[in-house]
Amino acid sequence: MEKKDFGKMPIEIIPENTTRAMAYKLWMKAPNPMVTFFKTLDVTNLVKISRKKHLKFNMLLDWCIGKAAYNIKEFYTLPVGDKLLQYENLAVNSIVKNKNGEVNSCDILFSENLQVFNGCYLKHTANAVENCEDMDLSESCMVIGTSAIIDTEIDGAVGMNSGIFNNPFIIWGKYKKQWFHYKLTLSFQFHHTQMDGAHAGKFLANLQNEINNLRKTLEKYLEIRAVSTEK
Repeated sequence: MEKKDFGKMPIEIIPENTTRAMAYKLWMKAPNPMVTFFKTLDVTNLVKISRKKHLKFNMLLDWCIGKAAYNIKEFYTLPVGDKLLQYENLAVNSIVKNKNGEVNSCDILFSENLQVFNGCYLKHTANAVENCEDMDLSESCMVIGTSAIIDTEIDGAVGMNSGIFNNPFIIWGKYKKQWFHYKLTLSFQFHHTQMDGAHAGKFLANLQNEINNLRKTLEKYLEIRAVSTEK
């Protein structure tokens, strides 16, 4: 397993001095503090852009996930053991099938620059496929876990409460075509100490907005790239 350090290590914060004080008191020792939301997204824009620009669908969705969480402060704290840790950076995890037919976990450091994120995604997932190695950024990043069961249409999935992996976790299957649109149902699991339902709802709304606005995002970075090339 390859471990990398990006920026400062997380710091322990005193729950009583944060907006999560009551949530920490109520949910930290609860038998099952994990909450799962289900959401059906319209991913028509992702499908079209993926095909037209020859970009991986899951990469685009992972970037939209990171961008949707980027400005929600609750995503930068995480209950670990009996502590509440605060992070500076986010990463989005991708599960990759390696050359032996097994799976590896690959954390991708989130960047608002889609070209940078795509480059990191392609590099690290290719390494996982070829070398059968995990890429672990959990020591310095708050990692949003994902699992894509792309060969199967599913209506939802609920993750387990292990008491060890408290990170937000998103699961989706194969998208479905409905008339002229493509729909994708996903599940979003989160620890109630980290965030409330309102924060989770805001994240899911942000996610749909980022998907809807992805074409504008691509145009923006293409313009930046063109200007950079001219210089």
